[in-house]
Amino acid sequence: MAVRRSDLYLPANSERFIIKAPTLGADVITLDMEDAVPPLEKETARKMVQKYIKDMSVNGAEAWVRINGWDTGLTVDDINAVVIEGLDGITLPKCAGPDDVKRLDFMVTDLEIKRGLPVGKIKLAILIETAIGVLNVGESVFASDRLVAVIFGAVDYTRDMRVTLTKEADEQVYARAAIGVAARAAGLVAEDAPFPAYKDSAAFEMNTKSGAQLGFEGRQIIHPSQIEIAHKIYSPDPERVAWAEKVTKAFEEEGIAKGSASVPVDGEMVDTPVYINAKNILARAAEVAAKDASKK
Repeated sequence: MAVRRSDLYLPANSERFIIKAPTLGADVITLDMEDAVPPLEKETARKMVQKYIKDMSVNGAEAWVRINGWDTGLTVDDINAVVIEGLDGITLPKCAGPDDVKRLDFMVTDLEIKRGLPVGKIKLAILIETAIGVLNVGESVFASDRLVAVIFGAVDYTRDMRVTLTKEADEQVYARAAIGVAARAAGLVAEDAPFPAYKDSAAFEMNTKSGAQLGFEGRQIIHPSQIEIAHKIYSPDPERVAWAEKVTKAFEEEGIAKGSASVPVDGEMVDTPVYINAKNILARAAEVAAKDASKK
């Protein structure tokens, strides 16, 4: 599974921000051609992506873009501009259902073939940020083999729901849970919404932890100060990793090797589901370690 603890969003028309981005340590760098770019700057954003997209991955980050949604009339021109060598993935905003994903997949495949790029290399992520998007997310996540992530958009979601966006995020629980479950069912990363109050690190940490408990394994980042906190929360806790190592060793040596399906570890019985959970923790820790190593 992809490691996307931090997905740093930058306006694709800002050369100053783009040049600095690879030094900040994010897992994913997304050049945003949508909300962060005013209408008259859309073409500038496309040219900036073409100029700098290869540079975004020099320090181990993945290089992504967020295009404009299908309802804008800008999507086709965006896709034609960004399907080039060096691009790792495209995020589609305001995904309403599986047809939105299939249409994007078709266009990307067609351009990869025409431009001599490896077919299937460019991955996709979808932003779920409307009521209809939440209702259809269970179908959308299975609409393309290119999909690696499902991202929640809280600002547009709360606007669509006619409710107030809060730091506590009680108004987002249903949508976050639905996205977390859908992502897990499809084997994708659930990525949480951006947290606008970037100076309130305590609230950001609390909000991120609550999302992690709903299945999120990363989030959109709008300020570099949020990266370290996100990495800490979305990386396996060292104590849990040590526990998983002990459980795995005991179950394999005292259980499996001796024909038993349960063994005691520190006063608790460990059976097959607990063992599998421990193995999953170790696998995730290995993925995170490999990602961090690629940045050094």
